[in-house]
Amino acid sequence: MFLSIVALTLAVAEQPKAPFPYVWATAYHILPETHTDESGYFSLCEGKNGKIYVGTAAYGFNGYLVEVDPKTGKQRIVIDVNKVCGLTTKGPTYAAQSKIHTRNFVAPSGKIYVGSKQGYRRGKDDTADYPGGFVMVYDPETDKTENLGMPFKGEGVNDVTADETRGLVYVVTCEDHHWMILDMKTKKYREPDPNMRVTSYAQTLIDHKGRAVVLTRDFKLARFDPATDKLEVLELASDGKAVGKADDKLGPACWAITADVKAAYLIRMSDPTLFRIDLTAEGAKLPVADLGKLIDGKHHDSRGSLIVGHDGKVYALERIDNETKFGTGYLHHLVSYDPVTRKARDHGVLVVKNPDWFDFAPGKDGKPKPWSHGFHKLPDSTQTPLHAHMALIQAKDGTLYGTIIYPFTLLRIEAKDYK
Repeated sequence: MFLSIVALTLAVAEQPKAPFPYVWATAYHILPETHTDESGYFSLCEGKNGKIYVGTAAYGFNGYLVEVDPKTGKQRIVIDVNKVCGLTTKGPTYAAQSKIHTRNFVAPSGKIYVGSKQGYRRGKDDTADYPGGFVMVYDPETDKTENLGMPFKGEGVNDVTADETRGLVYVVTCEDHHWMILDMKTKKYREPDPNMRVTSYAQTLIDHKGRAVVLTRDFKLARFDPATDKLEVLELASDGKAVGKADDKLGPACWAITADVKAAYLIRMSDPTLFRIDLTAEGAKLPVADLGKLIDGKHHDSRGSLIVGHDGKVYALERIDNETKFGTGYLHHLVSYDPVTRKARDHGVLVVKNPDWFDFAPGKDGKPKPWSHGFHKLPDSTQTPLHAHMALIQAKDGTLYGTIIYPFTLLRIEAKDYK
């Protein structure tokens, strides 16, 4: 008995210790019948009912919005794009509404606005024409979804933002990135400037005066005022330097608006520098403050995860190279910025509490399961995301939710595990 206790003590003592803090999360595998490649994008939100809503990608077939009950873990489909839009598409085909890619916009009414888009060609024989994506609005109170039509023929829907007070819906399309406006009364879409293009993965924000703002392809700020029906394009510069260029290879921008809708925070996919844009300023240039890097490291990657939380702090997920020699690959850090102290904080590396949420064992044929390579183990056997995160939100109770692909996973981070 004594020798057994000694052996156990030595084994515990020899267990390698991570040189960084862990941010523990409970993992949920998103309904496998709603995605083909264990994938989804920026489509994540908390409804006013406390449920979590996640968009998925069934490439070549269909797109879905899935409701997750955080109290029970139960999931159900609330939007089936083919059913909502009356489509009879038989896949696999490029003509399918293959995914809900848009950030889920939750309006004051509680309705959730999303859009559908195309996937990828399924081979050289897949020569189908893509008809265009649809805008949809789901009402959790009635459990019904309305099809708001197709904004632009042949273009998918990349972003949807609703201004219900003024009866307008702003839409960004892809692949050519048009900025469209839907008049809810007439049910017609129009383009305020057919010659203007916005950045890839652009997101429309509504400022304190009810004006819609979006980033143009050359990193200027386009501002549309529905009161005057006028569009203006403004310069963005921090200490006289442009915030970005169309060809600077730093990847798409991600921004989020403050609670008072008077400012926006912005980062780039491959650069952890945080900017604050003053949306109240008038004139040809909007003041932009460079707040410094959210985290140090190499090969930064942050995908659609920048948010302003209900607590007023800015949060993001940042993937960087693992240079600690504690394991290999990449590490996904939860970082934040506090506007009060003006300091950034690295909360630690995302890790999974419940390692049995997905069966990573080989299939019946003895081969690794397809699309199951997005997590890896650290030397202490802790599971952590490897390749790509896709979204982040903070629920009203302070809980953070993020999505990871391969397998398509929702992570639930309780406030006590990151505060």
